[in-house]
Amino acid sequence: MRKSFGKQTFMFPMPVLIIATYDEQGNADAMNAAWGGIHDTDQIGICLSPEHKTVKNILALKEFTVSMADSSHVAQCDYVGIESANKVSDKIQKSGFTLSKAEKVNAPVINELSMCLECRLVSYDESSGYMVADIVNVNCDEKALTDGKIDIKKVDPISFDPVSHGYYKTGDRAGNAFKDGLALR
Repeated sequence: MRKSFGKQTFMFPMPVLIIATYDEQGNADAMNAAWGGIHDTDQIGICLSPEHKTVKNILALKEFTVSMADSSHVAQCDYVGIESANKVSDKIQKSGFTLSKAEKVNAPVINELSMCLECRLVSYDESSGYMVADIVNVNCDEKALTDGKIDIKKVDPISFDPVSHGYYKTGDRAGNAFKDGLALR
């Protein structure tokens, strides 16, 4: 038997994305967002309401970064989500994160989070809050690489549980994409 929960935003896993921007004066901001994912082959889609300072920065400068939150920095990642840069201008400093400038876009990279997408805005629909951006570059700290490739275990990304409002670590490998299903042919 199944139980119905009605219309909900329940989906697993929901990556925890830390979106970082500069404002027009060069001040950095970051926010936590879980409503996003790959939109197309080389694009990301994220739902962000227009009142966020981060959204205002993206609309002004058209560039931003998206880092994968990790289990070693849960408190900092949660903090940049619960604190508003509209009220606290130095929330990056208060979070303890340090920044570098992205290589391909005018946006900050959060040094403590090993994997980062550098993005350029394509579109934003204020009524739905849906944003699409081109992924211009992916960068990753060498400590999260194995044999020159990004290693999910070393990135150690977390996901958001919209039912219990918890953060969860990525689990163990469950199978092999584009291979395991071949046994059923």
